[in-house]
Amino acid sequence: MTFKINNKVVGPVAFGLMGFTIRPKQTPYSQALKTMKAALDNGSNFWNGGDFYGPPNANSLQLLNHYFTQYPEDKEKVVLSIKGAFTFHPMGPDNSPENIRKGVDTCLEVLDGKVFVDIWQPSRADPKVEIEKTIEALSEYVKAGKIGGIGLSEVNASTIRRAHAVHPITAVEVELSLFTTDALTNGVASTCAELGITLVGYAPLSTGFLTGEFKKFEDIPENDLRRTLPRFQPDLFHENLRIVDEVKKIAERKNCTMAQIAIAWVKSLNSKPGMPRIIPLPGTTSVARVEENTKEVLLTAEEVAQIDEILAKFPIQGHRWPAFLQPFEDA
Repeated sequence: MTFKINNKVVGPVAFGLMGFTIRPKQTPYSQALKTMKAALDNGSNFWNGGDFYGPPNANSLQLLNHYFTQYPEDKEKVVLSIKGAFTFHPMGPDNSPENIRKGVDTCLEVLDGKVFVDIWQPSRADPKVEIEKTIEALSEYVKAGKIGGIGLSEVNASTIRRAHAVHPITAVEVELSLFTTDALTNGVASTCAELGITLVGYAPLSTGFLTGEFKKFEDIPENDLRRTLPRFQPDLFHENLRIVDEVKKIAERKNCTMAQIAIAWVKSLNSKPGMPRIIPLPGTTSVARVEENTKEVLLTAEEVAQIDEILAKFPIQGHRWPAFLQPFEDA
């Protein structure tokens, strides 16, 4: 299954760059480039990064510059989406027209023409700035041919409609997984379908729950951000692990991994009535995980029904975001 974004063909599974540069110990460029190359070789050509995924001088943008310096022949093969307009100090988004222009200009300067930015998107809605003003500023860059399109991230249906009325929105990025199905019922997916907007589902592996890596809270490394997530807290961990145990049974019967089941489930939504184009966005820093995530696994209608029953029987416990991010929900 493939479809087009900005008239460019993208593969069925996207590729997230965040993990390479956002962690305290960044992935060496040598390893990162091998993984990025493997993603492209395995059909994951829709890449997603952020200018706040790491410090100003060592985030997704510098990594991308390095990759396309080494592999200029891949420039036309990648469809690139970049998020910006968010800082951790002070915490929160700044989607003012001035900051949006600064973010896009910096992005284009760092990339230095080595790869085209197909989508640029503010990473969160800014309650201090009307979305119309943000989109007006971004539309200047689309009209000038400096970026290909405008995206949105973590927004509600009303914000999507308001933004789209100013300038067509290319893609909306939201968390979408077996643990987070909100977009399917809160109007986001149906609005994207109505307006012809691609839905990009990040964290399809449920922030690591469905990799099988964590079996208890103590398995999470000390400096890992997931230790701050409510769903991973000791009092809720084993409650949420019940879904993992059930998905594991399906994976064992199908002779595949839980991660492959999780990604296949997101892809299966494309065949449901009323859904937009949906592409799962897992992130990884290893070639092995790229190969696992991109392996074609198809769910039968019976297996999808089984998963639906699991989700109904074991509702997820705890908020999906840490407390410091919850004020930036676009409710």
